[in-house]
Amino acid sequence: MKYLKFLSIHLIALITITVSLHNPKKNQTTNQTQKNTITCTDNNCQGTYIGKEFINGNDVAHQFSNSMSAKVGDQLKALYKAGNYSKVDFSKIVMTTEGMGSGMVTYYLSIPFKKVDKNCDAFTSFDHVGGWNHTPALSQRKEQLKGALMNGQELDISDLKTTKEGLQEYWIQWKNKVTQAECE
Repeated sequence: MKYLKFLSIHLIALITITVSLHNPKKNQTTNQTQKNTITCTDNNCQGTYIGKEFINGNDVAHQFSNSMSAKVGDQLKALYKAGNYSKVDFSKIVMTTEGMGSGMVTYYLSIPFKKVDKNCDAFTSFDHVGGWNHTPALSQRKEQLKGALMNGQELDISDLKTTKEGLQEYWIQWKNKVTQAECE
């Protein structure tokens, strides 16, 4: 009898552990990992975010634009230092946001570069201002970036880019004060 009671207790414990490990509700709240890949070459940076649009009210999918902007800026600086003077070709940017509005999204970005002949025709800093279901605050971003500009320089800003699902972005490039100090 003691053996059966011992076995029952262990069996209940084993079942409880097994159920808690395979509880789909638990996995839904803790499995918030996203696929977020960006690769850069001499010709472009491209990448894809696959995951939730929002986590705890934060637009995590739109934060992929921040990740891409950082990578593009790093790549433009590396190209510049290698004597491969480049800038972003705004007219060929590709943005898609398949699934936006459903809770899960595949956000694809391709930011192409075009070569320029002179070092001071290149751009080595890159950013964005956008809206995931709202209008981008362009005038505020311009004000925030004023201090990053060299004397006499201006921000180079793309036309408004919009996906069919409603993501809106302005892409912004400028000469980096440190990397392109000789261009002031």
